[in-house]
Amino acid sequence: MIVLPVTAFYASILAFIYLYITALVIIHRRSNRIGVGDGGDEVLQRLVRVHGNFAEYVPLTLLLLAILEISTEIPWLIHLFGASLVIGRVLHAYGLRHSVGATWQRVAGMMLTLMSLFGLASANLTLIYWLPFL
Repeated sequence: MIVLPVTAFYASILAFIYLYITALVIIHRRSNRIGVGDGGDEVLQRLVRVHGNFAEYVPLTLLLLAILEISTEIPWLIHLFGASLVIGRVLHAYGLRHSVGATWQRVAGMMLTLMSLFGLASANLTLIYWLPFL
């Protein structure tokens, strides 16, 4: 039986964040009576993008995190990538929710998210292809 406690921890935290973002979209839709689409509502447009952006980046990054956890016994590295992803997603969501422009939160959030994605992909490739030859 494969147990992935670190990935399970970060996936659970991210699931709660996703549920919160989803609730924000639902509450805004209901309070403004917008059933489908965004109704031209600027706030809803941003909330939908926060939700969509989260859904676009988190699954692949979590998959790579799980693969790394299976492939190595370096918990600090797995925690580094998991924490970076969580912090990045929170910062990005906050920045995009509160401003149309490029805020420091959006920029930092995307940088942390992309660095996690790149770092995990690189670490997995290194472990799979290069480590056996060293």
